[in-house]
Amino acid sequence: QVQLVESGGGLVQPGGSLRLSCAASGSIFSINAMGWYRRAPGKQRELVATITSGGSTNYADSVKGRFTISRDNAKRAVYLQMNSLKPEDTAVYYCNAYVGTYIGGTLYYADYWGQGTQVTVSS
Repeated sequence: QVQLVESGGGLVQPGGSLRLSCAASGSIFSINAMGWYRRAPGKQRELVATITSGGSTNYADSVKGRFTISRDNAKRAVYLQMNSLKPEDTAVYYCNAYVGTYIGGTLYYADYWGQGTQVTVSS
């Protein structure tokens, strides 16, 4: 009953910016870490950035200094501000959240994933 929905992807020129958003909904007891991952054509999914419930962040070296991850716990949302975009940033970006939810009266924690949003950086 948990859904993650991404938005904000699109086509931008090198050097441009995009802001990705992800909203979680459903029968959620808690959300711990949230993050963004991406999969470029022909490559495996890779970590882009993560943020804990307390606000601690972690970034891939390739995006550090250009991307900023943030979250709004009240809105159950996570964001990724992407600046100075490069062609190599082209990928499908996926929202991830480690979510606690009650199933049959028992609290379970599991990773949930959004469907992805396409980011294309090209002139």
